[in-house]
Amino acid sequence: MATATEQWVLVEMVQALYEAPAYHLILEGILILWIIRLLFSKTYKLQERSDLTVKEKEELIEEWHPEPLVPPVPKDHPALNYNIVSGPPSHKIVVNGKECVNFASFNFLGLLDNPRVKAAALASLKKYGVGTCGPRGFYGTFDVHLDLEDRLAKFMKTEEAIIYSYGFATIASAIPAYSKRGDIVFVDRAACFAIQKGLQASRSDIKLFKHNDMADLERLLKEQEIEDQKNPRKARVIRRFIVVEGLYMNTGTICPLPELVKLKYKYKARIFLEESLSFGVLGEHGRGVTEHYGINIDDIDLISANMENALASIGGFCCGRSFVIDHQRLSGQGYCFSASLPPLLAAAAIEALNIMEENPGIFAVLKEKCRQIHKALQGISGLKVVGESFSPAFHLQLEESTGSREQDVRLLQEIVDQCMNKNIALTQARYLEKEEKCLPPPRLWPPATQHADRTQYSRWPGRGLKESKSMWIFYRIVTKWCQCGSIV
Repeated sequence: MATATEQWVLVEMVQALYEAPAYHLILEGILILWIIRLLFSKTYKLQERSDLTVKEKEELIEEWHPEPLVPPVPKDHPALNYNIVSGPPSHKIVVNGKECVNFASFNFLGLLDNPRVKAAALASLKKYGVGTCGPRGFYGTFDVHLDLEDRLAKFMKTEEAIIYSYGFATIASAIPAYSKRGDIVFVDRAACFAIQKGLQASRSDIKLFKHNDMADLERLLKEQEIEDQKNPRKARVIRRFIVVEGLYMNTGTICPLPELVKLKYKYKARIFLEESLSFGVLGEHGRGVTEHYGINIDDIDLISANMENALASIGGFCCGRSFVIDHQRLSGQGYCFSASLPPLLAAAAIEALNIMEENPGIFAVLKEKCRQIHKALQGISGLKVVGESFSPAFHLQLEESTGSREQDVRLLQEIVDQCMNKNIALTQARYLEKEEKCLPPPRLWPPATQHADRTQYSRWPGRGLKESKSMWIFYRIVTKWCQCGSIV
């Protein structure tokens, strides 16, 4: 029975073959021949080659010159000729064995050399030792870490805070913890390098808007809204973030936070606010740009700041709602994989917070001194002040560029070198020029601090400095600062 069935199937196949159109048979024949060719043909052709002699091999080896792993760096590059500091970098600093007036410190509130802060750090050193030798999830969480997080959350009036052991890694870890591939981040073109690295790690779609230009930001948000309407299903899974700084490190200007909050609710985006320069500086109690503008801190989805400026410690922190912060404990790379903050630095930060809460008047003093020096430096021939009058992190920039960035840097470095010769520690703002998305122009960076002492200016030169343009500019800077008599 089975044999008869098989014969009948074979007959049907032959009959179908006769009834098939000619072009169909030709196509099948070509495909069969192509399959046979693929099965029996070689996947590659052996190239004819001849073995080299020993002499030919040696000649080829001598002719070969490998490319360098890194591009050549000049010996006079600043990174290879750094200044060596010995002793505490307070309002006076010992650089290369020479005592100088310190105009290169971010010790805004003068807490770096505060006796109470040093005593708290010393007591913690005796109790816990030097470091932790482990990340927070592997026996690296000490009680002092939890105390600091609790104090930061209460100080900022948020539900929870998380601390990192490295200030740069704070925002660079926080951004990719939330923003992933496919998400959209609207970021200011003047954003600092730490934000840029965080955006790069997130692999999100980055949209840059002009510095502090809310009209340009709204234009980008509207364009994205139109794109979302074309594909609502995709739009539902895309997250949108706005990343800004309170006080911009590259420009010294303040962000227009009230307008940003309005755009946040209008276009349903989340705001990440980096406050490394504004924390401990702006606001009646030093809580930053939210207190400065009177903005409800709950309107900001995430606030980050380092503790290396106003708090005179090391590391950084993020604060916000509990469910937002807890996510970083599982996804923040700098938190999960780095050794936790040394307990002595956490204790120093706690004591610095105590001083800030006990003496809120220090913020008004700092603000007034910033206004004094900002006013005193106005009208200097050859230089212009860049930044807010109430900001301690301002820049001194050439009024007219020479036309070459290298020449501008060289001219500013002449001023820095002359300052160092006269026992004044000043510095240029440094950038990774090939890595920066929007490279700022060369600038001097003399941060203002809470300390003020007219006697510190008694050694500043005022004669014999008019031999060149840079010397004349330096002379005018010295004169203006001496007249101001503040900010060291």
